[in-house]
Amino acid sequence: MLTELVELDGGSFRMGSTKFYPEEAPAHTVTVAAFAVERHPVTNAQFGAFVADTGYRTVAEVPPDPALFPGADPQDLVPGALVFRPTDGPVDLRDWRQWWAWTPGANWRHPFGPDSSVEGMSEHPVVQVCYTDAAAYARWAGRRLPSEAEWEFAARGGSTTTYPWGEEATPGGQLMANTWQGRFPYRNDGALGWRGTSPVGSFPPNSYGLVDMIGNVWEWTTTRFTGHHAIGRPVEACCGPAVPDPQLSQALKGGSHLCAPEYCHRYRPAARSPQSQDSATTHIGFRCVVSP
Repeated sequence: MLTELVELDGGSFRMGSTKFYPEEAPAHTVTVAAFAVERHPVTNAQFGAFVADTGYRTVAEVPPDPALFPGADPQDLVPGALVFRPTDGPVDLRDWRQWWAWTPGANWRHPFGPDSSVEGMSEHPVVQVCYTDAAAYARWAGRRLPSEAEWEFAARGGSTTTYPWGEEATPGGQLMANTWQGRFPYRNDGALGWRGTSPVGSFPPNSYGLVDMIGNVWEWTTTRFTGHHAIGRPVEACCGPAVPDPQLSQALKGGSHLCAPEYCHRYRPAARSPQSQDSATTHIGFRCVVSP
């Protein structure tokens, strides 16, 4: 039931970029040891097997601890998660609150709220899992979450180009990843017909045989996010705290089906984004790795 692993020899590579967003800098040489990485993100079926075996409840299924949210209205402290809602038309892209809505009852089984379901989506990446949830699955699987450097090494597939497949986002007009097609956040024409997540492996693999490293869902890493690469900082131990800290943010990698060039040109290996440890959304998932 666990995802097959692809063994990587490790090595040195140039991590980061100075061509796009400031948090990707500085570009620097990093060496990673040999490791194995799951071929695709963890799916709904796989996460469901973990839950069935352990009885685990995700953070989105548990009422928030009032002590972590001083001053919050008690009526707001109910189980739920963030859900993407397309707008009716063009909006100011500086205000993400126009397309993200806190939704009571949203969780991995019901990604868009209590009336939604993952029925028929067993091979789609699981979403609505926060950092703690991803770490709990990794421990159960006897695996761990990757560091940001490991993740980027795997995503590049040995390439030094902007995208793992070259310098063009759509070489020869071919769509290489599940990203937003149309005008964000109100018109999505679909990526190969998919609006939202797509079944893992719907788009071409990279040269290491890994799928969905770019697009589909953002993926958690064990690296604490900072405004730029913190060179020389020790890698955080896996796999996350038992209770997430809303004041701490992890580095996400890979971009998602919501990434559009006019708003989020982050469907590239070097791209990174912060997310608080307790956040669960409709566009964040994860995959695991194993040390030799």
